[in-house]
Amino acid sequence: MPTLHDFKATSIEGDEIDLASYAGSVVLVVNTASECGFTPQYAGLQRLHDSYADQGFAVLGFPCDQFGNQEPGADEEIAAFCEQRFGVTFPLFSKVEVNGDDAHPLFRWLKEEKGGLLGGAIKWNFTKFLVGRDGLVIGRYGSTTKPGKIRPDIEQALAG
Repeated sequence: MPTLHDFKATSIEGDEIDLASYAGSVVLVVNTASECGFTPQYAGLQRLHDSYADQGFAVLGFPCDQFGNQEPGADEEIAAFCEQRFGVTFPLFSKVEVNGDDAHPLFRWLKEEKGGLLGGAIKWNFTKFLVGRDGLVIGRYGSTTKPGKIRPDIEQALAG
């Protein structure tokens, strides 16, 4: 059975990252966008990252332009925006698609593991997937779920 650790993704700086490097960590994978009504969630995601990074937790942000053309910029612009506007230090990845034929394999797998309301499709920006230390998906949270609301599940995953 595949786990998060079986995938690779390109960092926003252009480096290939083997997600096996997150083995033993609890990870929150999020599809993000810079021009979305939910964009302020970057601040909450950064707070989660800051709160739990020393316990083996990481937020992984995957910019996506599939919803309302709300992530039109190039990777460099996205990285600069996130750092300057929200102080983002958690890992960001190169822009991906999360639905359709060109969906990144990681997001195909995440949707298979936790289908959601639309038969698996991701409905909008800032959908979040919580992955345990073993690389298996624990939960899926919609765009309207604020990062702080996930704290109890993160804490349980870190303790377990």
